[in-house]
Amino acid sequence: RTNFRKITHRMLTIFRKEIAVFLNSLIAYLVVLVFLTFIGVFMWLLPETSILDYGYAELDTLFSYGPLAFLLLIPAITMRSFAAEKKDGTIELLLTKPISDWSLLMGKYLSACALVAFSLIPTILYYISVYSLGKPVGNIDSAAVASSYIGLFLLGCVFTSAGIFASAISTNQIVSFILALILCYVTYNGFNHLASLDLWKGSSVSLLPLGLDYHYNALSKGVVDSRNVCYFLTVIGIMLLSTRLVLGSRKW
Repeated sequence: RTNFRKITHRMLTIFRKEIAVFLNSLIAYLVVLVFLTFIGVFMWLLPETSILDYGYAELDTLFSYGPLAFLLLIPAITMRSFAAEKKDGTIELLLTKPISDWSLLMGKYLSACALVAFSLIPTILYYISVYSLGKPVGNIDSAAVASSYIGLFLLGCVFTSAGIFASAISTNQIVSFILALILCYVTYNGFNHLASLDLWKGSSVSLLPLGLDYHYNALSKGVVDSRNVCYFLTVIGIMLLSTRLVLGSRKW
């Protein structure tokens, strides 16, 4: 129990340090601003996707374009996680301290996930607006909205784990960003492209459940199926375990 408390305390120390870095470098504010602006333009301004022109009280635009926004923003959040530490030479100092690899990894990962959640919180204003604009007021599928929020947050957590892994295998933040972008896109939409090829014939449908997009869309239907949640958690676990192996490779 004492060891668990020490590990938790060290992880929280890393978590608070990373949050302070985000806030002091304006990264958090820029991410939230860009995310809200990006989604707001599609929801309210563009005629093709504007809720005001569409005439239905729903937040499909948010949950359709949210993954695209995260695809670009989350690699920008995570690219410095380990790559910057390596470039500045501070990673050796961190690894020589009495901090386990898991404490270091989870502290950085959870702080980035907190920033993802922080970027989603202001979008509740969009829900309130659509809720109020409905005829009658409140004519919106709140259950579907809630499950879609869960799906979008879990998707952001998966992208974060992929970005952390990309940062761990690189010493350059730009390279880390590009690797994370590719990795996030492949895990999200790669299996859809594979399934569209003529090579698989009738078995192409079996490839779709391997991609994030399939499970993300399933969560958007208003029912939080444990199978979809387990899929997201499994991918996160694989990414974090891979990152832990990269960090531990220094001892080989």
